[in-house]
Amino acid sequence: MQLGKVGIWTGTPLWAERPQRAAEIEELGFGALWLGGSPTGDLRIAESLLDATTTLKIATGIVNVWTTEAWEVAESYRRIEARHPGRFLLGVGAGHKLFNSGYEKPYTKLVSYLDELDTGGVPASGRALAALGPKVLTLAAERTLGAHPYFVPVEHTRQARKTLGDGPLLAPEIAVVLEPDREVAADIIREYTSLYLQLTNYTNNLLRLGFTEEDFVDGGSQRLIDALIPQGIDNIVAAVAQHHEAGADHVNIQVLTVDKSLDMDAIRTLGKALA
Repeated sequence: MQLGKVGIWTGTPLWAERPQRAAEIEELGFGALWLGGSPTGDLRIAESLLDATTTLKIATGIVNVWTTEAWEVAESYRRIEARHPGRFLLGVGAGHKLFNSGYEKPYTKLVSYLDELDTGGVPASGRALAALGPKVLTLAAERTLGAHPYFVPVEHTRQARKTLGDGPLLAPEIAVVLEPDREVAADIIREYTSLYLQLTNYTNNLLRLGFTEEDFVDGGSQRLIDALIPQGIDNIVAAVAQHHEAGADHVNIQVLTVDKSLDMDAIRTLGKALA
């Protein structure tokens, strides 16, 4: 599956009433649209976006293995693949203990979930795995098309490529800010980082990369923010290039906004700059 060099990552609810906007994403030259959050198992939102487009790939980033049964996801995958062959990538992941009751032994759960997807007819080439640490990255390489890391700096992409080896997909997400007002931009960033710096999956990953607990205080140190969230079009273009140079096949961009809306003007600006 060819996702193109760059895609857009957004929260699933933003597309529920306006699937036709995906056609503009396609026209702007982005190769894929990633549905963030945790799409429901029927995957109807993914199907509606595929119906509204011609070549754009749709990926989930991610379906949560604790909240969605594998058999339901497999049924939905087969339905979508029959209607839009080769255009849907099923991204799955273990989510976070803070938000999921019954969360324990996530690696074991991922393995069993992939086993059930095998039984349900979802091929390895049609799925990807949210992966940060070496163990899950290796699982992604062995059992799926590849890895979809989230909230990662360029150094993670470099190390992830070494772990994955040549061949498996590496499709990191990066959050970006195009807000020109520096104070407003700072507020947007810290609201965003404050959530993810509560989640041990991400903080443990950042600790492995050389950051310290001090970098997680008050929404993140400046060096952490600079490493994770490029601001302004020139810095964003440079960051995308750096991820590609570090080994990413496809970079999916999340535009952060004050009201968490879908900022099509910002996406248009990105499309022109990244063309």
